[in-house]
Amino acid sequence: MTPLHRELLDIALEAARQAGALLRDGRPEDLGVAATKSSPVDVVTEMDTASEKLIMELVSARRPHDGMLGEEGSSRPGTSGVRWVVDPLDGTVNYLYGLPSWAVSIAAEVDGRAVVGVVAVPERGETFHAVVGEGAYRNGQRISCRPSPPWGQALVCTGFNYVQHVRDHQAEVVRALIPQVRDIRRGGAAAVDLCDVACGRLDAFYERGLHPWDMAAGVLIAREAGAVSGGRPGAEPSGELAVTAVPGVFEPLQRLLDDLGAWHD
Repeated sequence: MTPLHRELLDIALEAARQAGALLRDGRPEDLGVAATKSSPVDVVTEMDTASEKLIMELVSARRPHDGMLGEEGSSRPGTSGVRWVVDPLDGTVNYLYGLPSWAVSIAAEVDGRAVVGVVAVPERGETFHAVVGEGAYRNGQRISCRPSPPWGQALVCTGFNYVQHVRDHQAEVVRALIPQVRDIRRGGAAAVDLCDVACGRLDAFYERGLHPWDMAAGVLIAREAGAVSGGRPGAEPSGELAVTAVPGVFEPLQRLLDDLGAWHD
């Protein structure tokens, strides 16, 4: 591991630890919706913004010349070649309802490529991390994705957009997919779902409409655990389509999703 990667990992782990503790221990009993984004059900709470503020202040104090991209708007250009991509609370609706599947996701990019990823899932007592070329880990123990099952036995996870007409189309894609695989899951936090592929709890995850902060850390962790990740055939994961799966499932799932038009509204 290079000295720069070690420094970035240490910062990401500490920021995720502190933000996770804030979210877990500081959640007010009367937590409510502070704002909405793409639709009335795409919500932001006061804890989303508090977590992002904590992370950005910690990173800025240690590396003031780095760039930032945060879900809740804490974005700025940098001059160092390093950019932090942060989802301070992935799975806000789960958090709002008291469900345990939510996370803090922090990735560090160097010259546009994710080299460090950390996803903390406080309610599960888990922290996942990866450094490019160094493997993936859960609570310090190395992890790997599951062996590839036959296509019809794949357990596939997905997520849904908050815009109604996009959700309608996504439901049609699921209806076509579900007879072909073992089953479908919907966890509600893309970063957690990607880590669940990495540690063998799922065979695949796909979603349309993800942002860089939703997947930057989780995709790196999944890849370092042996999974394959992409978008439409020949493309990287993007908002158009993101697919991550164990090697034997990735290609048939990607091909089917492309044929079904999972990448458009």
